[in-house]
Amino acid sequence: MSLLRKLPIRFLNPQSALRLRFFTAQTAEKHAFPDVPTSAYYDECINAAGRDGDLETIRKLLNKRIADGCFNTNNTFKFLTRTESSLSILDDLFETLARLDRGLPRKQAYDALIARLCKIKRVEDSLRLVDAMARGNDGLNAVTFHPILSRLTHDKKMEEAWRVIGQMRQLKVSPDLTAFNYLLTANCFNGNLMAASEVLERIEEDQLGLDARTYDALVMGACKEGKVEGALLLVRRMLDDGQSPLYCTYAHVISALLKLDYCAQAVKFVMVCGNRDHKLDTESFGCLASRLIGMRKFDEAKFVLEEMNKRGLEMYGSKLKDFYESNVRNAKLNSS
Repeated sequence: MSLLRKLPIRFLNPQSALRLRFFTAQTAEKHAFPDVPTSAYYDECINAAGRDGDLETIRKLLNKRIADGCFNTNNTFKFLTRTESSLSILDDLFETLARLDRGLPRKQAYDALIARLCKIKRVEDSLRLVDAMARGNDGLNAVTFHPILSRLTHDKKMEEAWRVIGQMRQLKVSPDLTAFNYLLTANCFNGNLMAASEVLERIEEDQLGLDARTYDALVMGACKEGKVEGALLLVRRMLDDGQSPLYCTYAHVISALLKLDYCAQAVKFVMVCGNRDHKLDTESFGCLASRLIGMRKFDEAKFVLEEMNKRGLEMYGSKLKDFYESNVRNAKLNSS
């Protein structure tokens, strides 16, 4: 008996010892610990353990990766899919996360798992994790709710999204601008400008200001309704406010103008808005030129491509390069 007491506990449990040796051997072979571990390395190890149902190894890895400065990513819980066999460990996984070290390891793991669950359309399970975070005082904040709101608004479940906003307030979590932007973007995309105006009122009431995504949603909504003048005013206000437009913001306006066959106005738009951001100019000029070629508006397309060449903007894709070579560059050479 004295000999047994001196043995490590894992040797008193043969199955545990065998499982540990088996996983360790596999890890040594497939996931040899690098001199400088990375988030991708930890993701690979966690997913291997997840597929094996080894929750204790997952717990250790989730703790250690934060100590090594390797934060969780969108791939951390990729072993969870929509299959029943994959989701069968979900309750045990929730308990495992509740036993992680307090602070960043637990908070980060909860947020990453919520994001993964929303990715595979398990919103109800993600809300269970929200409740667990609230009970455990584990750093619940607006960022935790972003994947949930993204999923619900993407699926056009607007009433449920508003209920989540209400739940945030009940849990003493103030919805931030990003949270409201999900609702605003969805309403503008769906053409529901009345609902979008209500979201905008809430943003103004909470004094959250407007960012590039807020403006992008409003511009998109105006363009979808054919209110191009309103969209142009929004772009002007956006620039006056010092906001850097998203690539898609200008694309909304270009598409709306071309839909109305306002080709000259579309060219003028990119010219006037140019010279602020080289990459944005490359995208907007290239987008317009490509669309004009597709519409067989060749004279306007030539002008835009000439401007791109003058401004040193790269022409991406064979469509633009071939058109420029055959219709602009070669034409100049032949004329000279």
